Amino acid sequence: MRPEPPGASRDGYVTAAVVRALDAPGPTLVVQLDQLPRGALALSHELAHLRHALARTPYAALNKIALYGTSAHAGTDLDYRFVQALPDGRFDFRTGCGHSLLACVVAEGHRRPVTVRAVTTGDTIRATPYGDTYTLDFLRAPTAPGTLPTGRPLDVVDGVPVSVVRYGNPYVLVDARHLPPAGLERRLLDLRARVARTLGYEAHSPLPKIAAFAPTSHGTLAVRALTVGGWHPRLALTGAAAFAAAAAIGGTVVDGPVTVLETPGGRVTVSAAPGLVRVHDKRATVLDRLELPWRIHATA
Repeated sequence: MRPEPPGASRDGYVTAAVVRALDAPGPTLVVQLDQLPRGALALSHELAHLRHALARTPYAALNKIALYGTSAHAGTDLDYRFVQALPDGRFDFRTGCGHSLLACVVAEGHRRPVTVRAVTTGDTIRATPYGDTYTLDFLRAPTAPGTLPTGRPLDVVDGVPVSVVRYGNPYVLVDARHLPPAGLERRLLDLRARVARTLGYEAHSPLPKIAAFAPTSHGTLAVRALTVGGWHPRLALTGAAAFAAAAAIGGTVVDGPVTVLETPGGRVTVSAAPGLVRVHDKRATVLDRLELPWRIHATA
């Protein structure tokens, strides 16, 4: 069924969609930019008021916000901006979220290929429907400049070989065979913090992301990833893209092509080509539509 796009709202209110991507740790609040009241800038103050309004709904714990609108860029259908609400009440405007990008496409009701410019990260992603699923193509060659933020396919951090790959988000990929099975989360957080300092992020930043993996068979990896607040139930869509990109670059800790990522919550299928990386068989569903007040922080 084609979900209805958001309609007009009362003055000072927005009609937002709550969309849940199958593999995401939680739903995304999707707001169409032309729904915003005149003068709204979607700054932290405005978003904090929006989250306060969510506290009176069944989605009080929702921590992902996506804003989208028609793109003015040639060859691109939508512009999308992602905001991560952090546990301490702040907002991070630098991360990306592929599942929230897909949430915008589904909230808009598109059942055709849609090209989206992720304003937050600079990526261009094409979402193509196949039945009730979507394939997301990251339209950048894995070997393009910027994929390896340290300039190297492999780094050794505190004695552990890792690869840092930026594909949607910067990810630290760690071969779990170099880690003790006990205290895995603490060890990953320590490695993440060390790489964060190298990349110029603050210690409390949600970037870079980090994931541990172990090969199980040819082309298949068992993967566990951390997200804001703990273990990811599956794997972020940008994390899946990072693994596929790393596998297409010689010399990384991910040795050889990868097509299947086995996570605690299920299987994620990926592929890579010379000019792009694909994440296959993604689903998202509109759970609800809410009319929420929007308090304007400043006028333009």
